[in-house]
Amino acid sequence: MYNRILVAVDGSVNSHRAARHAAQLASLCQGVVVEILYILEFDRTRSDVLDNASSDDLHIDRKKRLMPIEEAFEQFQIPFKLVIKHGDPGPIIVNFANSGEFDLVVLGSRGLNTFQEMVLGSVSHKVAKRVTAPVLIVK
Repeated sequence: MYNRILVAVDGSVNSHRAARHAAQLASLCQGVVVEILYILEFDRTRSDVLDNASSDDLHIDRKKRLMPIEEAFEQFQIPFKLVIKHGDPGPIIVNFANSGEFDLVVLGSRGLNTFQEMVLGSVSHKVAKRVTAPVLIVK
């Protein structure tokens, strides 16, 4: 069914749901390769540094955000590779997904209200429009 699955996560509740769903799907496929893509947003990282958060604190925070996501795959005994990138999530997910020959891209819905989505656009909407593989948005 699927040979390569990309799961884009940000540590939010919706990305936890997306990871659990992706793990369930992967458990149905023999020999599937799963890559988890976590993107550090530059603006958020910069504000954390300006607020005097040490690099150790940032590392601990990142580990806390990723722990439930990794546990979802460990629960189903699905091997995965964690990839961490820096920058704007939308374009990075699109570029990574399109260059990786994935059969499926799974990500969580951010849950913007209608006005915010109209003005800003959501990451999930941008990804769904620009990624060549099928995209599953979990909310």
